[in-house]
Amino acid sequence: MSPSSSGTKPQTELTIRGLIIGIAITLVFTAANVFFGLKAGLTFATSIPAAVISMAVLRYFKGATMQENNIVQTVASAAGTLSSIIFVLPGLILIGWWTGFNYWTSFAICALGGILGVMYSIPLRRALVTNSDLPYPEGVACAEVLKVGAGGEGVGEAAAVESNRAGLLAVLWGSIVSGVFAVVVATRVFAGDVVHYFRVGGDKGGVTGFDFFLSFALFGIGHLVGLWVGIAMLVGALIGWGWGVPHFSALAPVAGSIADLANATWSHKVRFVGAGTIGVAAIWTLAKLVRPVIGGLASAMAASRQRGAGNAALLPRTEQDIPIGQVTLISLASLVPIGWLIANFAGTAGHGLGGYMLALVAGGLIFVVLMSFFVSAVCGYMAGLIGSSNSPLSGIGIIVVICAALLLVAGLRALLPASSENALVAFALFITSIVFAAAAIANNNLQDLKTGQLVDATPARQQWALVIGVLAGAAIIPPILDLLNHAYGFVGAPGPVRPNALPAPQAGLISALAQGVIKNNIDWSLIGIGAAIGAVMIVIDEVLRRKTRFAHLSPLAVGLGIYLPTQSTLMVVVGAVAGWWFDRRADRAAKNPEATKQLGVLLASGMIVGEGLLGVVIAAFVAFTGKDYPLALVGDAFAGGPARWIGGAAFALLMALLYRWVARLGHAAADV
Repeated sequence: MSPSSSGTKPQTELTIRGLIIGIAITLVFTAANVFFGLKAGLTFATSIPAAVISMAVLRYFKGATMQENNIVQTVASAAGTLSSIIFVLPGLILIGWWTGFNYWTSFAICALGGILGVMYSIPLRRALVTNSDLPYPEGVACAEVLKVGAGGEGVGEAAAVESNRAGLLAVLWGSIVSGVFAVVVATRVFAGDVVHYFRVGGDKGGVTGFDFFLSFALFGIGHLVGLWVGIAMLVGALIGWGWGVPHFSALAPVAGSIADLANATWSHKVRFVGAGTIGVAAIWTLAKLVRPVIGGLASAMAASRQRGAGNAALLPRTEQDIPIGQVTLISLASLVPIGWLIANFAGTAGHGLGGYMLALVAGGLIFVVLMSFFVSAVCGYMAGLIGSSNSPLSGIGIIVVICAALLLVAGLRALLPASSENALVAFALFITSIVFAAAAIANNNLQDLKTGQLVDATPARQQWALVIGVLAGAAIIPPILDLLNHAYGFVGAPGPVRPNALPAPQAGLISALAQGVIKNNIDWSLIGIGAAIGAVMIVIDEVLRRKTRFAHLSPLAVGLGIYLPTQSTLMVVVGAVAGWWFDRRADRAAKNPEATKQLGVLLASGMIVGEGLLGVVIAAFVAFTGKDYPLALVGDAFAGGPARWIGGAAFALLMALLYRWVARLGHAAADV
């Protein structure tokens, strides 16, 4: 059915029940995304699992439609992607400017930046979605799931019901198993990880080690990112811990245990090598998109002029956006509280910033308006090209914070006392967080609008659903961030070292770069080494892509592998390899390989959700009791010995059983 033929047909779309279901799913998936984004530096796309849950629930209500299910996944995916604000906002904790996340300030940053992202992506829809041949891989996949669940062409009612049931079971059992395993790990009956540090090259040589975290969620993330991203992260881990840590620890040994030396070397040396690799890879990725983004913007402006001629009302339903006049008013209205936020920050920051409040507000608003539109266009195009999950958002954050820091150095640094440096760093991160919220939402919006186009949805109703999703995500993100900060803290934050601190890799990188530009206190030679590694990886990646059909080596993923601790990477690699094996087996043995693979994706999504949610709950116990292991049932001797073997064996057995079960589930669904 074409959009034109269905343009006047009434549809049940934006409903109260759909919004309630979407917000409920949002609370669950956003909490999980925040936890694992801080832990692993990766977030997962929520559209497909949200669509499956929605179809399973709405099937019991009269008059439910595919378009209503689409609204539910739109709300949930908007909030899920807003959780990427964790790539910037914790930086204010890491530099010692904040000690916690003030609810209303954090809410305003997420909500206002997110709404700007929605508004800015609206004039881009016709150019980058309707009149574009961009693949939008996740948007197309979600549309196919919705069509199958609704009993689309070639899909009978019984098959649709069975597909929904199987998908919901995969999400449910993935969540239950990963959540229960996380609880048992919290009791210390199962070890949470297998850690070992050792010397390389004799008593005077360097040190290295590994931390193998037994995490179903990291395993699930590996399944979702795929084999070649997993291999790239393994390459990065080998560079970081096979060369970087042994090399730098041998050059500058410090007092303490082997584990302390290894972790100090990684934290103070190797992470900055990874930062250089990530920076070069991000710039390369964005440079490749300059021409298509400029072309897309030109088409968007042309489409906007056509709509401004007064013919919008004559368009079919499936081509009606929120009117451009309303878009302009909402955007301008958002700038008023953003200006107040900037003024309040400058006024309370001290160190002389208050004397330049007018300049900071005016410059900050101009920066937010122009940079937000730029990043919205770039992220929208990148999402269409390679998918929201694979889009290098951290690269956007790097570019934005460096631009903000350079402008502050050029405009204000010389006029302020030396004591103002940290205040300027904090201001750069504050402005970047607003722009980054817009980037995160735009990175997702056009993907959702592509799904809507394929299922005959009304763009304007989806766009209002996106705004609601932004507000729901903004409401839940601050308390989750504050809880995790008080329970675990972040690696590199001021104060005593905490045993289970969350890495918050992108926030650490972006705050370090802001400090490096404004304070000029970063070891640029380490960044340079990482940049050289990134350049080599770019060449290898380009050669692989041109000479082979499937092989590639994402430079960004290599950089993450160097930058992240092995606790966050090794299980992702295992999950990537296991997911590849599962898909290969489905191709050979399954009656409907694609449906079986989709169940594997839903199982992996469930693993992330279950462990993420229980991780937040356990964090609450840690925060309220003040104990590192409030649920412990055994002592250190058992936890450091037998628990490793028991936990490892239980993990491997459960994973094998889950994969075997979900393959049989796909086989049974194909028989219907």
